[in-house]
Amino acid sequence: MNDRPPGTPRLLRAINDRSALELLLERGPLTRSQLSALTGLSKPTASHLLGRLETQGLVQAVGAREGGRGPNARLYAVVPSCAYVVGVYAGPSELKAEVADLAGTVVGTASVPVGDGADPVSLVHGAVASATAHTGFSSDRLRRVVIGTPGLVDPETGDIRFAWDLPRWHQGLLAALRSDLGTPVAFENDVNLAAVAERHLGVARDREDFALIWVGRGLGLAVVIGGRVHHGVTGGAGEIGYLPVPGAPVARLRPGAKVYPGGFQSLVNASAVRDLAAAHGIVASSAADALLAARGDPGAVARLGLGAAGRADPGAAARLDRGAGRVLLDELADRLALGVAAVCTVIDPGVVVLAGEVGRAGGEPLAARVAAAVTAISPLRPELRVSTVDGEPALRGAVLSALAAVRDEVFNSTTA
Repeated sequence: MNDRPPGTPRLLRAINDRSALELLLERGPLTRSQLSALTGLSKPTASHLLGRLETQGLVQAVGAREGGRGPNARLYAVVPSCAYVVGVYAGPSELKAEVADLAGTVVGTASVPVGDGADPVSLVHGAVASATAHTGFSSDRLRRVVIGTPGLVDPETGDIRFAWDLPRWHQGLLAALRSDLGTPVAFENDVNLAAVAERHLGVARDREDFALIWVGRGLGLAVVIGGRVHHGVTGGAGEIGYLPVPGAPVARLRPGAKVYPGGFQSLVNASAVRDLAAAHGIVASSAADALLAARGDPGAVARLGLGAAGRADPGAAARLDRGAGRVLLDELADRLALGVAAVCTVIDPGVVVLAGEVGRAGGEPLAARVAAAVTAISPLRPELRVSTVDGEPALRGAVLSALAAVRDEVFNSTTA
């Protein structure tokens, strides 16, 4: 008995349609001849394919190739307005939202402050409504909302399991949001989304396997294997802040406690960096300024020592000249190397991306020091790279994640 599914011509049409749509998105407007050459289809088949996709409202003629004549010279592109997505980043103080069309062009943005006791359904609804208010598309074209949160997401249910920064965000929220918005909604950890953005837009574009360590107010790890984010059985993969490391007390979990002191996070998060800088006489209003000043950034040096009274420290630059900045970078690199080495000896990602406020402010000088420190305590030689995704990486990752899912739906529906 032949168990292979019937409908081979339909399957081939689906494969060809998807290939054509992806090429039109990646390469920009293409002529029939160009599409034929890129897909390997005959010109009549490519012409028939474009006609079908145009009838379905997925492809449109957008002009003609300069100097061309006849049908071959017409340029075709995906209709970007056939579907829209919204990405949301839920931070402790505000929600940021971006709406993008199918081509990935951001057409609307919004920022909604998070007040004490604010209802998360109302917050997300308000952010989505504000971001889409002036885009002009009908609600049925909003196909997906992806929300990045600083917490654990259950890979089985898709609901939030744990998020200290968002105490009212709890299990059952996913269903409530889907009902309220009337569209598919998904949660994802913010550091995982930052890794998605890094792979598509940043320094990991050439990598199928890499790790991203987010070092800032909080600490997190994203592991990408074979181009996919690894979540773990319970969604807890990447909670590197609790990693036991030398020089830090072990984080002891206590029922009812909201903070678990100790672990890797106590050595390298933003608070620890400020404390380390202060110990070397480098007083700054933020960990980023302390590290930028350590690297010799003139603007950061000028801002050193600005406290509540607004008085500048006239000795700041002199202390940096005597090497305090270099010592700060050296000591922080030694601390970061403990976590990086632990990650590398387990998964051997080859490339580790430093992201977050601390990671980016330390820049290449910090990354080079971390790489050297890792080689001193581990047989592995990972390449350290600094994130290049500007703005809010979790928000960019949320949009990209939503686009990937919706493109799958749209591209797989052409022969339905």
